[in-house]
Amino acid sequence: MDFVGYRLRNNLFVAPMAGVTDRPFRQLCKKLGAGLAVSEMVTSNSLLYGSAKTQRRANHDGEVAPISVQIAGADPAMMAEAAKYNADRGAQIIDINMGCPAKKVCNVMAGSALLQHETLVGQILSAVVNAVPDTPVTLKIRTGWNVDNKNAPSILRIAEESGIRALAVHGRTRCQQYRGEAEFDTISAVKAAARIPVIANGDITTPEKAKAVLEKTGADGVMIGRAAQGRPWIFREIEHYLATGEKLPPPAVTEIQSILLEHLEDLYGFYGTETGVRVARKHISWYTKGLTGSAAFRHQMNRLDSITEQRTMVEDFFAHLGQRHEHLVYDTSAESSDEELAA
Repeated sequence: MDFVGYRLRNNLFVAPMAGVTDRPFRQLCKKLGAGLAVSEMVTSNSLLYGSAKTQRRANHDGEVAPISVQIAGADPAMMAEAAKYNADRGAQIIDINMGCPAKKVCNVMAGSALLQHETLVGQILSAVVNAVPDTPVTLKIRTGWNVDNKNAPSILRIAEESGIRALAVHGRTRCQQYRGEAEFDTISAVKAAARIPVIANGDITTPEKAKAVLEKTGADGVMIGRAAQGRPWIFREIEHYLATGEKLPPPAVTEIQSILLEHLEDLYGFYGTETGVRVARKHISWYTKGLTGSAAFRHQMNRLDSITEQRTMVEDFFAHLGQRHEHLVYDTSAESSDEELAA
């Protein structure tokens, strides 16, 4: 796919997710089939540039190009400065967050709260585009603030007039959060009116759903968030299905054990021991969700505080699983679904 001046492997995008799409996760998703992975959002507040969290989020050492960095904020001047700051540090694409529904983001008029203020939207978009004239700027939004105010088509017009190069749309309003099912009629309307690439996002959980969404909306690509948590190989599954019409067999238990252990090593190296162990817990939980015996396994895992203990327990769990099945077998009825915050 040709996307804002870059040649991508395909039209499959990793959605920016707060606390999830760090460098290790982005790299893994790209390795397993994603065409582009957008970073978790970076604050536009220059006072926080020196914080450990912000510096980690702006760390792209060794990352496969193109590097897309998402910035969030509500002040045009600060957003412009944030764009320049990240472009100077290796960002090849700047993505603007106007889709996050989190209260702490919306309460400061950032994220999807901005969809209520179209004039301010235009001011922010123009300021950022003008600040980084040599760097393409993209935008992520929701369909609107609530069901009575689905103004995504209007935001598209403002985006195009401001020089935005591509638009990703999550098929829910801000007020819906992640409840109910995503709708794609609004995305279809946006795509029909668009002169820039449109990426569809929301509830894309299987290769079949990805194909159906592309066909329904006419979108140029699909963006996948929560469905990739603990299942980063979903990108190669979708890529194969779109290319051949055939589904790949479930991955081998031994392969997923290897993928998870490699992911853990990257997390330990990226965050350091203490934070790495803590961050690893949620990824281990996602990888094992729905597998036989995983509830008890996760309960024990959450009590462990060392890298060695985590490694050993993961190896033992998958070794036991491999004795029963060659490939991963999920019992989707065994556990209730956990809603995770995604941008």
